[in-house]
Amino acid sequence: MPEISPALYRAGEGEPLVLIHGFTATWRCWLPVLGELVPRFEVIAPTLHGHDGGEPLPESDTPHSIGRAADLLEGHLDSLGVGTAHLAGNSMGGALALELAKRGRARSVVGISPAGGIAPDDRAAVERVIKVFSRMQATTKRSLPFLPRVLARPGLRRVAFRDVMTRGHQVPAAEALQMARSSVACSIVDDVYQVLREGKSPVLDLDRIDVPVLVTWGSKDRILPIGSHSPRLRAEIPGLEFRIHPGIGHTPMWDDPGLIASTIGDFAAAAQARLDRAPAPAAA
Repeated sequence: MPEISPALYRAGEGEPLVLIHGFTATWRCWLPVLGELVPRFEVIAPTLHGHDGGEPLPESDTPHSIGRAADLLEGHLDSLGVGTAHLAGNSMGGALALELAKRGRARSVVGISPAGGIAPDDRAAVERVIKVFSRMQATTKRSLPFLPRVLARPGLRRVAFRDVMTRGHQVPAAEALQMARSSVACSIVDDVYQVLREGKSPVLDLDRIDVPVLVTWGSKDRILPIGSHSPRLRAEIPGLEFRIHPGIGHTPMWDDPGLIASTIGDFAAAAQARLDRAPAPAAA
C-alpha cells in the first residue's frame, strides 16, 4: 500500500527498490529522484531507527553499530512484506545496503559514497569523519533560531550545505530547513562516534556479496573522500563496478537528480533483467 509518513515513503509498482539514507538524514533526502524512480519500481524508502521520524532505538547496552542497524532494517522490511529487493544507499545507507547484500536480501546494490570502507586501523580517517560531523552538528544547533532567515537565501544554502553537496542552492528553502532540523534530532550520533573510535564501523567479509554492485563517488565528496574510503571496497567486493562522478558531493541527490536517478534505476533494471533471463533451478 502507498504510504508517505515521517517513517516511510512507499509508492509505485514493479520490482522492489529500497532506498536507504545516510547518517543524520531521513528518507526525504531521496525526494529529488523519486519522480524518475517511482514509475519504474515499487520504491520503499524508510527512515532508519534513531533518526528523525523513524522508530526509536530499542534498549541496548551496546552502541548502535552497522550490524545492529541492519538487524533493525531487516525487521522493518519483513514487517512491510519485502523479502529481497534492489538496494540503493548513500553513506551509512550504502554500508547497510552492502551488509544486507551479505545476508542475501539484495538483488543488486548501488552504493553512493558508501560508508563501511574505511580501513580498521585508519585512525586519521576516523577522527576526520567525527570532526566534520561534530562541526556540522554544533553549527546547526547554534544556528537553529536563525536558520529560517539564513536558508531562505539560495547563496547561503549553498554555503550551509557545502560539506554534503556542491549545489545546496538547489534545495528548496523549506526542505533545507527540514533537513537541518532533522540532522540535529538524530539520536544515534554519539553511538556512531563510539563505533568509529572502536574500529567497528567497517563492513567486513565483503567477498560474501554475490549480487551485482555498483559503487559511485562524487569527486567533490568532503565527508568520505574517495582516496581513503573507497580502496578496500574496490579491492574486496567481487565484480564491483566503480564510477566517479565529477563535480558532485557526498549526498548528491540534489546536486544532479537526473544522474543519480538514472544511475540507480538503470543498474537495478539491468540486474533484474539478468535475473528474469536466468534459468529456473532444476526440480529436485
